[in-house]
Amino acid sequence: MSVPLRLQLKVEDPGNVLSPIMGLYTDYLARGRYCAERRRRYTASALHFGNWLRSEGAGPGDIDETRIGRFLTDHLTTCLCGHPVPRGLIVNRAALNNLLRVLRAHNIVAAPALDAIEMELLRFDAKMSDVWGLTQGTRDHRRRIIRRLLREQFGTGPIDLGAITPNAVRTFVLGDADRSTSTIRVMAGAVRCYLRYRALVGDDVAHLGKAVPRPAFWRDAELPEALSAADIERLFSAFDRPCPSRRRGYAIVRCLADLGLRSSEVIRLTLDDIDWKEGIVKVSAGKARRSDILPLSPATGEALVDYILHERPATARREVFVRHVAPLGEPVGRRVVQKTVHAAYARLGWDRSRVHILRHTLASRLVNSGASMKQIADVLRHRSIVTSATYARVDIARLSAVALPWPGAVA
Repeated sequence: MSVPLRLQLKVEDPGNVLSPIMGLYTDYLARGRYCAERRRRYTASALHFGNWLRSEGAGPGDIDETRIGRFLTDHLTTCLCGHPVPRGLIVNRAALNNLLRVLRAHNIVAAPALDAIEMELLRFDAKMSDVWGLTQGTRDHRRRIIRRLLREQFGTGPIDLGAITPNAVRTFVLGDADRSTSTIRVMAGAVRCYLRYRALVGDDVAHLGKAVPRPAFWRDAELPEALSAADIERLFSAFDRPCPSRRRGYAIVRCLADLGLRSSEVIRLTLDDIDWKEGIVKVSAGKARRSDILPLSPATGEALVDYILHERPATARREVFVRHVAPLGEPVGRRVVQKTVHAAYARLGWDRSRVHILRHTLASRLVNSGASMKQIADVLRHRSIVTSATYARVDIARLSAVALPWPGAVA
């Protein structure tokens, strides 16, 4: 009895409406160093989309985010196409987003026109950068929150803050009953920032500002968590065993623990920021709106050199930490830094998830070594010593050794 041949994903279809541009698409994937299997699945997804476009009476020039969304939500979930096609939402969305990039790069599809809300968000972003010096990550996050607020209130129409009621602002920030206090604080911070921007341009928004909830935040109720010296060494040792991108991961963790860099500062670090001869690192302007100089310890420098010489892919990009998978050689994002630390925690069997704990650890180490709060603020690049004080954890064992007995206590 003969076994029927298994049908393969279709990666060639001369009659497909996207066939004329598939060469551009496959070239783009090849330049991005996507592996052969990923290229095959993306190509099959694009051709599947092309067949659906034909049924809609559309062509390459009609592709936009809305049409891709319809394909993913309306067709893909109920697809009865006879030939095997990739079914996963994530792989199809990634394939079609890349396709849209190619079409726009070659002017086959025009970039979308910005509506009133998107123009407003651009002005808001410029003010957050120029006036308050917020980092790109913070600005992106606040823009996403304000976009949701404005879309809920105005859809695609013009913005009229006079039509927003204090109750609408309060409801938006508080969300449903399951929203955590920390999320409410983040939402409230974004809304207050937006209202400050509108006040700067002359709008009367004081009544809306008063409606933004201010949930209690007992930030000093307990000491911030920090790792012990032994834990830090164990964390470094997690990279002694084989793991993906081991040298890059070790260098990232050394930058976090030894220099106290934030995740956003790690991914922005460039080859030009490191002065090997002087043994210093320039940390580009971030939250403090200034560039700072930090000493480069031998251990951190050796980790960076080991990564750059023996694991970093050849690339024209100047960022130190780059991707090791497609698109190869492009700068990593903050998620790569987080996943690197989380994977190290998992290899050690730790039930931890925070990356910022390494900055707390550095501050605690400096406090316990006798450094002044001003010195700690300089290392952490804080403008206010008060901010640094919340990072610094006192050595409880040393504190208890010098504490005076409570009056009247039993000896």
